[in-house]
Amino acid sequence: MIMSRIEAAPDEAQGNLTDRLLAGLPAEAVLTDPDVTASYAHDMASFCPAGSPAVVVLPRTVEQVQHVMRTATALRVPVVPQGARTGLSGAANASDGCIVLSLTKMDRILEIDPVDRIAVVEPGVLNATLSRAVNEHGLAYPPDPSSWEMCTIGGNIGTASGGLCCVKYGVTAEYVLGLDVVLADGRLMSTGRRTAKGVAGYDLTRLFVGSEGSLGIVVRATLALRPRPPQQLVLAAEFDSAAAACDAVCRIMAGGHLPSLLELMDRTTVKAVNALARMGLPDRTEALLLAAFDTPDPAADLAAVGALCEAAGATQVVPADDAAESELLLKARRLSLTALEAVTGTTMIDDVCVPRSKLGELLAGVERIAGKYALTIGVVAHAGDGNTHPTVCFDAADPDESRRARESFDEIMALGLELGGTITGEHGVGVLKKEWLAREIGPVGVEMQRQIKQVFDPLGILNPGKLF
Repeated sequence: MIMSRIEAAPDEAQGNLTDRLLAGLPAEAVLTDPDVTASYAHDMASFCPAGSPAVVVLPRTVEQVQHVMRTATALRVPVVPQGARTGLSGAANASDGCIVLSLTKMDRILEIDPVDRIAVVEPGVLNATLSRAVNEHGLAYPPDPSSWEMCTIGGNIGTASGGLCCVKYGVTAEYVLGLDVVLADGRLMSTGRRTAKGVAGYDLTRLFVGSEGSLGIVVRATLALRPRPPQQLVLAAEFDSAAAACDAVCRIMAGGHLPSLLELMDRTTVKAVNALARMGLPDRTEALLLAAFDTPDPAADLAAVGALCEAAGATQVVPADDAAESELLLKARRLSLTALEAVTGTTMIDDVCVPRSKLGELLAGVERIAGKYALTIGVVAHAGDGNTHPTVCFDAADPDESRRARESFDEIMALGLELGGTITGEHGVGVLKKEWLAREIGPVGVEMQRQIKQVFDPLGILNPGKLF
């Protein structure tokens, strides 16, 4: 479809496309310089091919997005929607000859309503910008991906992203009440609601969340907010085995506790953080567990969880006394991926989610896989919801090491499925994992998803080559 979209010669086709776009867009919104368009070709994923876009468009209004889609439909040109390109699955990677539709200029917070506890935003609003804005009204927008200072709400919706606080507050999908979506042919459709309840018809809003721009272009979102919680306090617990740390996670969750954060770092990650930041974490630490509570009496909750950690074999439990100490304890977790990148210069971040009861088996399996392929693989995990990020460190300039990195990555995904898990908890499928999506959902599942895409995108021009 991409190759046959225009029968004219390439230069003539390019000119026709650009002229048609400029008929409804200001000149500064249409970028054609190859050196500039190349910078929009891919997101942050490794091992994901990316093509060369014909043009990059940066609309500021819904009407401009509609014009882009009408033009793309008329000329049969593929369209790749993008946010900040902080994704880790290749979902925002360009196709050859495509229109890259960057929504970063649509960055207005249109409404914050403290009574209905909603915010209405455009897709280019940064997650951190929204969070700070609603905080001024005594509210919170809980989804907090690690890239929250850079990533956009539209990108979060497209990949159904998560974050550190998911164990208590849930993921992006649980906060998207309604959407305005420009369809492939340029029509504008509204889904969902702005009320606290609503069950009218099929839940098309949820269908778009996590669809990676393959069904339509989100141009406005109505998001649910919560009251701003109290300042959280953090506890750090050290263990002499990953198995003991995972046992502590199971005890905490089985005990009915609801931490605002429950994160795990394995030995490899702890050592990498020590090497980078000289934080003084004991060399004997095999696993570090961080738990936080934002309840009215967080100290009491930390004491209860600390006792469970000790019962599971923690060698040391350190609860914070105040917010400043809590931030110091969280510093190691926030440095994890940066520290692992410093090991060899290149990382490949997996995103396998397993039942909490299988977390220990996954960590043990990752350690075996690291030994098998002679690679450094560190694991950080949103332990409270079983979402792990095994991070493969390798030298991208070494072909053999790159091959081993990719094979180890695939073997970790296979292990996750064997343990009853899923290939992605929050990063999405994109290009990187589309063959694994087929394995997870099976041929009938793939066929049904393809039929859904056919309804919304009969020409197949929306983010082709992603998901399946």
